[in-house]
Amino acid sequence: MPNLERPNLLAREKSPYLLQHAHNPVDWFPWGEEAFAKARAEDKPIFLSIGYSTCHWCHVMERESFENNATAEILNREFVSIKVDREERPDVDRIYMAFVQATTGSGGWPMTVFLTPSLEPFFGGTYFPPDSRYGRPGFPQLLEYLARKWQTERSKIAEAGSSTVGQLKQMAASETGTAVVDQEALDRAFSYFRRIFDPKLGGFGQAPKFPRPVVHNFLLRYYAATGNQEAVDMVSFTLAEMAKGGMNDQVGGGFHRYSVDERWCVPHFEKMLYDQAQLASSYIETFQITGDPKHAETARSIFEYVSRDLTHPEGGFYSAEDADSVIDDEPGAEHKGEGAFYIWKDSDLRTLLGVSADEFCRTYGVRPGGNVDEDPHAEFGGKNILYLARDIQNPAEMAAARAILLKERAKRTRPHLDDKVLTSWNGLMISAFAQGARVLGDPHLLEAATRATHFILEHLYKPEEGRLLRRFRDGESAIPGFLDDYAFFIQGLLDLFEASHD
Repeated sequence: MPNLERPNLLAREKSPYLLQHAHNPVDWFPWGEEAFAKARAEDKPIFLSIGYSTCHWCHVMERESFENNATAEILNREFVSIKVDREERPDVDRIYMAFVQATTGSGGWPMTVFLTPSLEPFFGGTYFPPDSRYGRPGFPQLLEYLARKWQTERSKIAEAGSSTVGQLKQMAASETGTAVVDQEALDRAFSYFRRIFDPKLGGFGQAPKFPRPVVHNFLLRYYAATGNQEAVDMVSFTLAEMAKGGMNDQVGGGFHRYSVDERWCVPHFEKMLYDQAQLASSYIETFQITGDPKHAETARSIFEYVSRDLTHPEGGFYSAEDADSVIDDEPGAEHKGEGAFYIWKDSDLRTLLGVSADEFCRTYGVRPGGNVDEDPHAEFGGKNILYLARDIQNPAEMAAARAILLKERAKRTRPHLDDKVLTSWNGLMISAFAQGARVLGDPHLLEAATRATHFILEHLYKPEEGRLLRRFRDGESAIPGFLDDYAFFIQGLLDLFEASHD
C-alpha cells in the first residue's frame, strides 16, 4: 500500500512519473550524487528503475511490487533505489537501454537495471512480475538472488560490469563510415519497406503495429525524388487504414500509441504528443501529394485534439495522456482499466444516440456483446472500441453523433495527464501546426504554433547563453537541453517561418 504518512525523496521532484512513486514504501532517490554517495558509503548495489508517467506496465509493476511492503523491505535493506523519468533524462535511459538490449535482445519500459556503486550495469531487464511467470523470475526472488550474489561473488559482478561498460564504450566510439548514401542505398531501403509492407491492411511489419512516421517521411521523399508511385501509395493506404481503426480516437481525435492487432482496431490506449506531431505531418504531406481530403480531415482531428486536451493555458504542449483510466460505470470506481475512458457499451450508445444509434453502430462496428475478440487481459468484456467498419453514409448525422459522445465522455474521469512541457516534443508539434497552417490555410493552426514557440522562448530558452532547457512543469524550468531539443525546436522555428514569414 502507498505510504501516505512519510513520502520518499521523490516528493520534492517535478516529474509526474517520479511524483507517482513519491508515496511508495520504497526509499526512492532521484538520479544524482546523493544516491550515488549512499551506494558508495554503504557498499550497496543500485536498483535503477526507468519509465514514464503514462506507461501501462510501469503502473502494473508499481502496484505489484513497489507498493508491496515486503518487496520494499528487500529493496530498502539490500539496494539503493533510483527512479528516472526517461522523458526527462533520455541520456540516462539511452545508456542503460543499450545495456539491456545488448544483454537480453529486447528492451522497453519499465526498465529494470542493477548497477555497481560506480554505475556499471551488471543485470537488467524490463517488467518483472511479483512471482515467477511469463518465463521470468518473480521480482522478490530476483532481488534476493542478486543480493546474495553481491555478497558472495562481488569480484565477478564488478568484473562483468566493467567488461560490459568497456564493450558499450567501444560500440559508441566506433568510427562513422565515410561512404556516401547513394541512389543504390535508397533503392535498397525502398525495397526493404516494400517487402515488409502489408498490402491488405497497411503498415510495415506484423502485429503489434506501430505508426512509423519516419518510414512515411522516407517513402514520400523517395517518391518526390524518383516519381515511384508505389512509394506514396504505400503511405497513403497505411494512413487511410490507420485512420479507420480504433487506434484513431474516433470520437475525440488523436492517435493512441500502437495497435495490438494487425487491423489497427485494438490499441494500446496511451496518447503521446510526439506521435500526434509526427503523424499530423505525415497526413499533411500525403494530402499535399495525393489531394485526398480524408488525409487533411485526419490531420485536422489531430490538431483539434492537441488544442483541446494537450495545450497549456500559455500555449505550450503537454506530453501525454495515460492508457489507464478509472472505470466509472462499475462498482468500486477506484479500479482502473486500460482504455476505460474510450470504450462503450452498446446499450449506452443506443440510449445516447436515439434514432441515429442503428446507423452509428453499423458504421463504427458496435456489437451488443462487445466487439473485441482478442482481449488477452480481459479488460474489454462487453464493451466496444469504435472503428470505421464501413464508409460513412451520412457525414452530418455521424458528426452530430460523435459530438454527443464527446460531450458524454467528458463526464468520465479522464486518464492521467502528463503535464510537463518538453522542448523537443514541442518542436515537433510546432512543425506540424505550422505545416498544417501553410497547407490548409488555417490561421488558427498558425496561432497555435506561434503561441507554443513563444512559450518555449519565454520559459525554456536562455538567450544570454544561447541555451535551451528541456523541461517545464509547475513553474519550474530545468534540465539542460539535449540534441533532440535543439534539433526539433530549430526545425519548428524554420517551419513556422515558412508559414508566417516572421
